Amino acid sequence: MPTTQQNQPIRVAILGAGGLGKGMAEFIPHRPDFQLVAIADRSGFAFNAAGLDVQQISQLTQVIEYPGAVASDEAILELLQAEGENIDAIFKALPNIPVGFCAQTIEAIVEKTSFRGVIVDALKRTRAVEQLLPLSGQLKEKGILYITGAGATPGFLTTAAAVAAQSFIEVLSVNIYFGVGISNWEAYKATIREDLLHLEGFNAEKVAKMTDAEIQAELDARDGLLELTQMEHADDVILELAGICSRDRVTVGGLVDTRNAKKPVSTTVTVTGRTLGGAVGSHQFVVSDETTMVDNVCGPALGFMLRGVELYRQGKYGVITSADIMPRYQIQVRQSAASNPLTQKIPTLV
Repeated sequence: MPTTQQNQPIRVAILGAGGLGKGMAEFIPHRPDFQLVAIADRSGFAFNAAGLDVQQISQLTQVIEYPGAVASDEAILELLQAEGENIDAIFKALPNIPVGFCAQTIEAIVEKTSFRGVIVDALKRTRAVEQLLPLSGQLKEKGILYITGAGATPGFLTTAAAVAAQSFIEVLSVNIYFGVGISNWEAYKATIREDLLHLEGFNAEKVAKMTDAEIQAELDARDGLLELTQMEHADDVILELAGICSRDRVTVGGLVDTRNAKKPVSTTVTVTGRTLGGAVGSHQFVVSDETTMVDNVCGPALGFMLRGVELYRQGKYGVITSADIMPRYQIQVRQSAASNPLTQKIPTLV
C-alpha cells in the first residue's frame, strides 16, 4: 500500500457507479479517514489524485460523463494498471450476475495490475462468496487483503448476529429479515435484478435476458413490492465459517418496496440459542427505519475497510469475511460444514 503515513487519508476507488457506488461516493466525504480518488464502470474510469468531485458523480448516468474520464471497455483493469500504486483501498459495488463475475474480476486484478492494498465488497450471493475463498493464496502472494460480505447483509447484520451468538452455548437459528425502500428502482437496477432471482419462476439466465421495460412490468404487476424468502445470501456461509452455526440454520428474507423510499417493514436480526442453564431464548436487533440502504451498506463497508487497512499495515493479506474481525464463537467450523471443500478451513491471515 503506497500510503504509509497513518495521518494521510486512505485513497479509495469505487468499482461500480450504480446506486451503491454513487451512495459510497456521497458517504466518503463524511469520513475524514478517506478520500475518493477514482471511480469506474463499464463505460470508463475517472481518476484524480486530489480527489473527485462528489457532486458531479451524483449527477452521472455513467462514469464517462465525468470531466476528463477515460473511455474503456476494460475500465477496472485499465484504471488499476495506470493508477494502482496511487490507490490504497477499493470498494467493489459490482453485480452478482453472473455469479462468477466478481471472482473473475479479482483474478484479473491480481494477474494484470499493480494494485496492492485492501478490497471490500458488498456481495450478497453465497456462491459468489464461495468462489472468492479459493483465491486467498493468490491474494496473499500479491499483497492484497480482501474482505468479503461487508455491506449490510451480509456484513452489518451478519456481524450483529456473530456478536449476539456469544450469549448462547448453542446457536439454534439466525434469521435476518430486511425492509428496503427505494423511490426509484432504476437507481438500483443491479440490486433489483438480483432480488428477482429469488422469486418463483425466475433464474439468472431469465433475469439477464429481461429488458428494463420487462422488469418494470413485473414490478407493476406486484404493485412495486418484492417479497423475498429463503434467499441465497452469503450470511449463511460467513456465519458457518465463523463457527456460529451451520448454514442450514441461517435464513434470510425481506420485503422491498421499489416505489417508496420508506421501508415497508423494519429490518431485524434474530438469534435464537440455548443458554448455559438449558433455556431457549432469542436476541433481536432492530435497525432504525430512518437509515437507508446506502446508510447500512456504505457506512459499515467503510468501517470494515478502515479495519482492513489497519490489518494490512500489520502485514495481513488474503481473503477474510466481515465476521472474521468480530468475536469468534469457536476455532473451527462445525463438522456439518466439513463436506464442503470451500469451508473446511476458516480463511486465515498471513
